Amino acid sequence: MNAVETAFLMCVEDVFRLRQGRSVMVTGRIERGRVRRGDEVEIVGPGDGVIARVVDIDACRVRVDEARADMHVGVLLPGTAADLVELGHVLAAPGSIRAHACFTADITLLSEEQGGTDLMSGDRLRFHIRTAAVWGTVTLHGVDVVRPLHGAAVTVTLDEAVALEEAQPFAFRRHGRAAGSGTVTRLPR
Repeated sequence: MNAVETAFLMCVEDVFRLRQGRSVMVTGRIERGRVRRGDEVEIVGPGDGVIARVVDIDACRVRVDEARADMHVGVLLPGTAADLVELGHVLAAPGSIRAHACFTADITLLSEEQGGTDLMSGDRLRFHIRTAAVWGTVTLHGVDVVRPLHGAAVTVTLDEAVALEEAQPFAFRRHGRAAGSGTVTRLPR
């Protein structure tokens, strides 16, 4: 595994303002790597990445010096405005992941009974990537329509950028119902 594959990455699930808004406690599950008190982390999502320093880590209401993959923790980031971080962002080792609003993917639709319907270029879907839920438009490659239980290569253009990596799984909904899933195959360089 290379350094990026093991670098710290935490999905933001909730954000709390503390100390009259001068500090932010970000909670979520650590997807990979580890974080320690004093580490710098980058807030990645819509907007520019912001660097913040971790001053405390809370695991089940117990202060810890270090947290590792698969732990659900709270990370205290002083001096960070609460509006800079929200559900759908990730905390990551600086420079290890970027936010993208466009990507290429392979998708598969669910059966009709499960909510899959015909999909055409230009259709608007709700994409669920980690803890982010964002609208996007799909463009099909090599086919005019994708039928339930079939797959296709597509380009997705999201309304706002989210933290993405190649091989990142995602799900999508159409008309409020689960419609299918996919995997990111290529990101713009």
